[in-house]
Amino acid sequence: MRRLLLLRHAKAVPAEEPLADVARPLAARGERDAAWIGERLSRHGLKPDRIIVSPAARALRSAEIVASVLGYPREHIGTLHPLYLAEPDAILDIVAAQDARVESLLVVGHNPGLSDLVLELLPSFEIGDLPTAAVVGLDYPDAAAWAEVGAATARLAYYDFPKNLAPPVTAR
Repeated sequence: MRRLLLLRHAKAVPAEEPLADVARPLAARGERDAAWIGERLSRHGLKPDRIIVSPAARALRSAEIVASVLGYPREHIGTLHPLYLAEPDAILDIVAAQDARVESLLVVGHNPGLSDLVLELLPSFEIGDLPTAAVVGLDYPDAAAWAEVGAATARLAYYDFPKNLAPPVTAR
């Protein structure tokens, strides 16, 4: 079985000149929200075998905070430049290239790519745009390799976000 966790970076400071988009840091709320979502993932036993992240400062910091909460070594976080503002097909190509020994993968990235990917993989799951620090977990019970991950076999396993007032959606 493969489990794919898709995390939109937490809340960043507004885009302002002369700061490049890729350099935008997390806002104070983003720091809190990333820790909160890390705690929720931990509480539900959702610790990934591997974390890969866009090189954008806001995504990398989100990944570092979540990794810290989960006890995942910071130095094992993989920064992949093609994840920066990646479209769904590019994200799936990156996922497909992951080592078969990795059973649970956390991808930390950006909208609209992540939201569009969730829509492609789970067309019946009508969430619109993922809020900041939202995480969607998809299970692939029959996938022996990451290249087998796709819409036909995706099963929603988890969905949560910081302003969620209800319990997270979890696989039953």
